[in-house]
Amino acid sequence: MSHPVQIKNALISVYYKDNLAPIIQELNRLGVKLYSTGGTETFIRNLGVDVIPVESLTSYPSILGGRVKTLHPKVFGGILARRGFAGDEQQLAEYEIPEIDLVIVDLYPFEETVMSNAEEDEIIEKIDIGGISLIRAAAKNFKDVVIVASKADYGALEDILKTQNGETAIDQRRSFAQKAFNISSHYDTNIFKYFNQEEPLPLFKESIQSSQVLRYGENPHQKGVFYGDLDRMFNKLHGKELSYNNLVDVDAAVALIDEFTEPTIAILKHTNACGIASRNNIKEAWIDALACDPVSAFGGVIIANDEIDGETATEISKIFYEVLIAPAYTDKAVLILKEKKNRIILVRQPVLLPAKQFKTLLNGVIEQDKDEVIEGPEQMKLVTLRHPTEHELRDLYFANKVVKHTKSNTVVFAKNNQLMASGVGQTSRVDSLKQAVIKAESFGFDLSGAVMASDAFFPFPDCVELAAEAGITAVLQPGGSINDKLSVEMCDLKNISMVTTGVRHFKH
Repeated sequence: MSHPVQIKNALISVYYKDNLAPIIQELNRLGVKLYSTGGTETFIRNLGVDVIPVESLTSYPSILGGRVKTLHPKVFGGILARRGFAGDEQQLAEYEIPEIDLVIVDLYPFEETVMSNAEEDEIIEKIDIGGISLIRAAAKNFKDVVIVASKADYGALEDILKTQNGETAIDQRRSFAQKAFNISSHYDTNIFKYFNQEEPLPLFKESIQSSQVLRYGENPHQKGVFYGDLDRMFNKLHGKELSYNNLVDVDAAVALIDEFTEPTIAILKHTNACGIASRNNIKEAWIDALACDPVSAFGGVIIANDEIDGETATEISKIFYEVLIAPAYTDKAVLILKEKKNRIILVRQPVLLPAKQFKTLLNGVIEQDKDEVIEGPEQMKLVTLRHPTEHELRDLYFANKVVKHTKSNTVVFAKNNQLMASGVGQTSRVDSLKQAVIKAESFGFDLSGAVMASDAFFPFPDCVELAAEAGITAVLQPGGSINDKLSVEMCDLKNISMVTTGVRHFKH
């Protein structure tokens, strides 16, 4: 049935009472009979509006410290009864149950309580029982009942009360029900995830309440949506909305820059660093990051881990880029950067990022721990006759951070905390190495004394031989190949050092 429903009786019991008063006043104006409990009942009385305690309807008091208040047939019967069904109406009359046409109920703040690091007893008490049951019952019977399960919908309800004098249409009730089931499912997902931390069941459940429709997906013919709260992550100072591809690159940029503590700037294209350098100040870092590959830097995503000043902003503004991210900007820098209208300028906020990664695959989803391991000099095991110098060890550490965040198969050349070149996403490791050598030579880099890092082991000694011929003096790799001995022997033959880490960093 798609009949309109006139609100005659309402049950109201909420945790959050913000902006509730105007709705109470409108319901009172329309002559709606109000039922309520506890603090909400007191709130309504203080507005000078008549209200009937639920206890008067059920003939039972609130018991067990408030755990049981509304769980009663006289409440749920009035909500679930189907209008126009003779049997339901007969039983309502027999047991003196009023039809409840409007339910305004929200839920205890379980998610917020968990995030506050409260004790478990307090968290458990915030698992709502009556509220979730009322929401589901009213939403199920949306053909006859209006359910408002969030203060975010108070405005819509108030508008209906004012403009339609308390009469609701089926599409409005269905819309409220849709939102209510979203709230109940999100609530239950968070409860499950709380209980699923120790000895977790192998189940996948995620619920994200905020979203942003993107201009399109990876290509213009694909639709795209970002699920999450970008405003918590970034404060946008200038520019258009981030695109799907922007977001993918920004995610890669954030992951890369978080490996570094000294002033560092990275430039990324298609999730790979085409330039990165660490220096004593952010301007020098920019100049040397750009020098790595000024061609690929065009239209890239730039990220810094230190404040952007006016001088650095002037240098950055000399090229076209899509996005610039930094923890802070001087006022002068903002003025300079805003002169280019199509640049996106973001201030990164301190937000805790997820420790898990997942994506759709085939007819399901795969999930993994984020790769948060990085091996420094202490984890590097010497396997050659020649020892790396302290300077080479620092460069190997730098190169290892970069190679970890570069598309496999990959090798990275670095010197003096600067990316010299990288071979990215090749189907063979030797092709990645050849690509890196060509890149370095094309931009005039002298690889003498540079180091090389690989995301995975060398299956054959040819990579080490070619690297030595290019001028590489120290190599880092995870090791683990049955041919490791051949690569080590080649290093000894070419008088270069090699260290292994025991940790592979594939990135697909």
